Amino acid sequence: TLIAEAVKAAANADVVIMVGGWTHGYNYNEWNDNAYDAEGFDKPNMDMPFGQNELINAVLKVNPNVAVVLMGGGAIDISLWDKKVKTIIEAWYPGMEGGNALAKIIFGQINPSGKLPVTFPKHLNESPAHVLGAYPGDSVTVKYTDDIFVGYRYFDTYKVQPQFAFGHGLSYTNFEYKNLQVNYANKAATLLLTVKNTGGMAGAEVVQVYVNEKSPEVRRPEKELKGFVKVMLQAGEAKQLKITLDENAFQYFNEAKNKWVMKPGRFNILVGSSSADIRLEKGVDVK
Repeated sequence: TLIAEAVKAAANADVVIMVGGWTHGYNYNEWNDNAYDAEGFDKPNMDMPFGQNELINAVLKVNPNVAVVLMGGGAIDISLWDKKVKTIIEAWYPGMEGGNALAKIIFGQINPSGKLPVTFPKHLNESPAHVLGAYPGDSVTVKYTDDIFVGYRYFDTYKVQPQFAFGHGLSYTNFEYKNLQVNYANKAATLLLTVKNTGGMAGAEVVQVYVNEKSPEVRRPEKELKGFVKVMLQAGEAKQLKITLDENAFQYFNEAKNKWVMKPGRFNILVGSSSADIRLEKGVDVK
């Protein structure tokens, strides 16, 4: 009955804004545990609870102009409708002023600039803890056999396309990266690059710097985040940014020696808007 009411309302609307996702807290006697975000236990799956997939797809049949706002503390499986909707907003748990903040973003009064601090897999069985690890263990012991390949380090190294990459985040404007320079001296690399707002609205961009070792002595991730900076730009404005990577950015932990070491050699400096959106690249010889 409720889905039928939603479909009737959506059919007469110009645009549909649907708010869903997870909810916080749980009651063992009332709901299935996987419907909730909580601390102290793991959800058994990433499925959208409460019939939300059915609701979204039913509304899409009568109105294609759908924006979905997702509440929750992490990834959720949206594969049954993500290619059909116009917009997806990850709202997390925004607090008391969340409604006002979301309204300003949805109606274009504020330009969003958030970036994902984690990687969202498409499905639970593509998460490194499930693919490489021994999750969920024997209820007493979990062996972390995913090793250092956690988060984007797994997805990038094993060439698995996530739902949304680490560092991903959209804007109402566009940013151009250019003129990357890398100078190495005294065991530190200094990066200079220019970022320009090429769109028609002021906005902020988070420039991310990743490092890739060309010939490592031990197995290392495809790339590792080593620096970032957030820059606010007016429409048409450009700024030169300076980012410094110290010796720690080129080190790895040697288990045999039980210490951090740096092997001289060739490194690639990768600059981008997310781990999957690299805009500039420059090699440097580290000594």
